[in-house]
Amino acid sequence: MISTRGRYALRVMIDLAQNENGKYIPLKDIAERQDISKKYLEIIVKDMVAGGLLTGASGKGGGYKLCRKPEDYPVGEILELMEGSLSSVACLAAKDNSCPRKNACRTLPMWEEYDRLVHDFFYSKTLRDLL
Repeated sequence: MISTRGRYALRVMIDLAQNENGKYIPLKDIAERQDISKKYLEIIVKDMVAGGLLTGASGKGGGYKLCRKPEDYPVGEILELMEGSLSSVACLAAKDNSCPRKNACRTLPMWEEYDRLVHDFFYSKTLRDLL
């Protein structure tokens, strides 16, 4: 399940893309337009800046803006930054899949196929598609 962090991050990204004017956009403006708590958005955008999705500037004229064009942001990248792994089961969330039952697991192929479908779906959509 995608949490409010992931959903709100997408809303912030869409808002920044829709209101892009070459300048930094104040977080209070985004919060007002999106009807989301500014305090909560401060936590979210901090992670988005650290993850390379946004640039931020403080002080007069400060705020946030996209680092790239909307078509260069796969939705999957945004969601994975905010949510962590989108894997359906714990054994696939680990990079090495070191589950001792891996070779005998009858359901593993199904989970792998499902995870590929989810990954491919979210990585086939871009921020531009959501505008």
